[in-house]
Amino acid sequence: MGRVSTKEEVQAFCTIFRDHHVTPDEHGRLLLHGLITATAPTKIGGDLHVLARKMVFNFLRPVFTKDMIRREKAVAHDERLKSKAKTACDLACFNRDGKKVLGGSFEGMTFRQRRSPDFFMPSGCGSFFP
Repeated sequence: MGRVSTKEEVQAFCTIFRDHHVTPDEHGRLLLHGLITATAPTKIGGDLHVLARKMVFNFLRPVFTKDMIRREKAVAHDERLKSKAKTACDLACFNRDGKKVLGGSFEGMTFRQRRSPDFFMPSGCGSFFP
């Protein structure tokens, strides 16, 4: 899975939020604002039907338009409750060269009627919840 952001997306973001990343580099690319880069892993929570309550992002390398960003996840903890589950997940995003551009995690809740049958996955990553 991957995502490529376009110049038009960056320009729209800059217009809405009055950001300054509007000057192309020597390759004609625009620097993506961190919040645009952070949209790539939010699909993980959406696919798992998680209502996030905490998200942590560590921006490790710049990302530009035309860069393919691939996301990976590891469910670190899943505590089943009566009608919902607490979920924590580590995440990472890589560029087309395999270099990690973003790392992070999220915590949240998912409700049983929203989960897909394959929601619970093996973890082995530790726990975010006390």
